[in-house]
Amino acid sequence: MKRVVLLGSTGSIGQSTLKVAADLRGEIRLVGLAARSRVDELARQARAVKPDAVAIYDESAAGELKRLLPPGTKCHSGEQGLVELATMPEADMVLVAIVGTMGLHPALAAIRAGKDLAVASKEILVMAGEIVMREARKHRVKILPVDSEHSAIFQCLEGRHPDDVRRLLLTASGGPFRKKTKAELAHVTAADALRHPTWNMGSKITIDSATLFNKGLETIEARWLFGLDIDRVDVVVHPQSIIHSMVEFLDGSVLAQLSVPDMRYPIQYAFTYPRRRPNTLPPTEFTKLQPLTFEMPDLDRFPALRMARDAGRAGGTMPAVMNAANEIAVPAFMEGRIRFPQIWETVEKVMSRHRVAHPKTLEPIIEADRWAREEARRWC
Repeated sequence: MKRVVLLGSTGSIGQSTLKVAADLRGEIRLVGLAARSRVDELARQARAVKPDAVAIYDESAAGELKRLLPPGTKCHSGEQGLVELATMPEADMVLVAIVGTMGLHPALAAIRAGKDLAVASKEILVMAGEIVMREARKHRVKILPVDSEHSAIFQCLEGRHPDDVRRLLLTASGGPFRKKTKAELAHVTAADALRHPTWNMGSKITIDSATLFNKGLETIEARWLFGLDIDRVDVVVHPQSIIHSMVEFLDGSVLAQLSVPDMRYPIQYAFTYPRRRPNTLPPTEFTKLQPLTFEMPDLDRFPALRMARDAGRAGGTMPAVMNAANEIAVPAFMEGRIRFPQIWETVEKVMSRHRVAHPKTLEPIIEADRWAREEARRWC
């Protein structure tokens, strides 16, 4: 029985995780659940799953949550509450599925407490990849990817020597605007951007998929997860989202991981690694698939990939600055305060004004994040 803490249980990844745990009943037990602010949903999950403890990031909601919990379930709140959950003595693994930066401190606390970390929150490795991977090596814990793309690469690399790798190939769906011109992109709406052709995700990550910032963040994340220079991480547009990513080796051979697009596959593998377990997920029926196609990403229409590569090359605090500026620009677009292309423009302006530092601790990274948010608000 593997005992798991789930940070971000009410989001799309969290809900898929609950389904995986139900599918693997008897092998997985969720001992802790946490959410940002959705009290009723978190309480409903707690009554169904019966974890030992829950946490709500919004401290003002803790009183209401306590009244709704089943008897015997502990309740924590705030960032410290997330840390309390992430370091529960009875937990073997912590799955971080919180969007944004609030999972960073709990993730590091979990590593230092000797817990394996399953990562669905890109910001953890984008902002502090060097620190996170260094702490993981120090405390001898595993960092297991939950993103479908990184899980695919992780599976393709099993048993292979990293020196044999020529490059990693992250696949991108291309989002809903793949065929739109630059002129058309200036007039798309938030409702248009939220109509993802393949995946059902939260609003922030769906907008990031439309701008391709999601894939840019994944490029930086892959650089840290797999220990390769960022110039050896490429992106190819694959609209059908059946091939989740690929690894090209020095001899020209390419290994790919395929399945129907369902986040339960990578979540389950993070839980059961290095073993495989039967489940009730839909099989991949190759004879029923539409043709698989591939395109080069257009960096002129979608400059997020170029910005991410620049941020990854600069290193230090620059990826945190890029991420923070994007986190301010996305809601500004959704609220109608800026146009779609101004998401990229805002991020680029903030990045151009930042002086990169290369810290060894979290505090300067958090300060760079704070500065970038203030700067982005000025532009928005």
